[in-house]
Amino acid sequence: MSVLIGVDVGTSVTKAVAFDSGGTQLASATRRSRLTQLSGGRVEQDLDDVVRTVVEVVRETAAALGGPPAALALTGQGDGLWLRDADGRAVRPAISWMDGRASERVAGWLADGTVQEVYRRTGSGMFPGCHAPLLAHLQEHEPETLARAATAGYCVDAVAQRLTGQVSVDASDATLPFLNPVTRSYSTEALAACGISDQARLLPAPAAPGTVLALDAQGAELLGLPVGLPVTAGPYDLPACAVGSGVREVGDGLLIVGTTLACQVLTDSALTGPGGSAEPAGMWLCTPAPGRWLRAMPAMVGTAALEWVLALTGSTTADLDELLGASPPGAHGVTALPFLSGAGERAPFVDPEARGRLDGLSLAHTRADAVRAVCEAIGYAARHCLETAGLTGTLAACGGGTRSGPWAQLFADILGREIRIPAETEVGALGAVRVARLFLGEPAETEPQLFRTVEPRPACRGVYEDGYATYRAALDAARAQWGGPRWTAED
Repeated sequence: MSVLIGVDVGTSVTKAVAFDSGGTQLASATRRSRLTQLSGGRVEQDLDDVVRTVVEVVRETAAALGGPPAALALTGQGDGLWLRDADGRAVRPAISWMDGRASERVAGWLADGTVQEVYRRTGSGMFPGCHAPLLAHLQEHEPETLARAATAGYCVDAVAQRLTGQVSVDASDATLPFLNPVTRSYSTEALAACGISDQARLLPAPAAPGTVLALDAQGAELLGLPVGLPVTAGPYDLPACAVGSGVREVGDGLLIVGTTLACQVLTDSALTGPGGSAEPAGMWLCTPAPGRWLRAMPAMVGTAALEWVLALTGSTTADLDELLGASPPGAHGVTALPFLSGAGERAPFVDPEARGRLDGLSLAHTRADAVRAVCEAIGYAARHCLETAGLTGTLAACGGGTRSGPWAQLFADILGREIRIPAETEVGALGAVRVARLFLGEPAETEPQLFRTVEPRPACRGVYEDGYATYRAALDAARAQWGGPRWTAED
């Protein structure tokens, strides 16, 4: 029985999970990493601290197994900017995907057409926390930092380099915003449009599908595992969750209710048009399967918006189910826009100036109405993203938000379709392990994956159809106030 450890390096929590060949979880460990919030919307992480969390969870999980696994499978957060020197050491703190320091730059690129030009070349939109605006920002403000760097990478490949001594960037990570997902090569025109052609040297070519690395002496010593142990690095967490949630057929989708409200749909074509919208947002993510991509809409309006309204009303996540039960569908007329990230929104539209709202409140309303209104708004945002991504098949869902039965029911009601929630909660780690088994030539899992299903309630359909129309109208009006550019099919 081959046992693999999947490691999911999240934004604030790192998890290691050991799975046997049947897909059964055998042992696990978690550690929190530090996220540094600075002035000016800056959000950074210490690579050494992130590596510490990986070392601790892998050591703890391997100890519980009583011996080394057959391989390690890495996945984790995407985007941001993880600059390293030739030895894999950080030349500055990693810049998180949540960072907003380049918001004004993205706003300028939206206004002058740069974002649309890059989108035409690669099918990727841009937002403040991705490579292009961050590299442009550092080129202007920290040129000496870029001069010291050898690699502009991501979280997963940064960790993998520390463990293996090799730079190996998965094509899914490399997608945004310079990669042509069909050719898996960087667009020189996209780099030039952003004024950062000189930084092309920092972008490693994406690893070929099937790439397997191995622990070097330093990595083996860190983890207490044998030198030469196989290591896979990617795909990053969005596509890894899709693989782990059983998304296999074209048209099937995944809703991740986490810090990011990530909506994805599996497709057999890429760069054929923006999924029914001319908005330069989202991306086509390369998958391990040839000829298959994920049309991804990773919105910024996930559980962080829920946590905000819970704190605002003096509540906690432990109160969520009760609060949702105390307010009916439609929240007694209270409505919301859930755009609370300091970096604005990135899918299914890009606007660094996007901001949240609560409307329709009176003294007659309760905190339950406010909480339900925000939860419903997040549900409407999910529907907007999944429609834009082209969902036509089954829909799976995962992430911390799906652990709430009432909130999962709310999503099913708003989307008007059945949702399949995997029984295995650590689907990112499971997806990484499934990809590792594929790359290692091992057979697929021997046991069928288990799901619980949530059916939409017909009695709620009318309320939520009207609510979605109201949400879209409010969003259009707000976008006109924010002043960002709009696109039509002719652009």
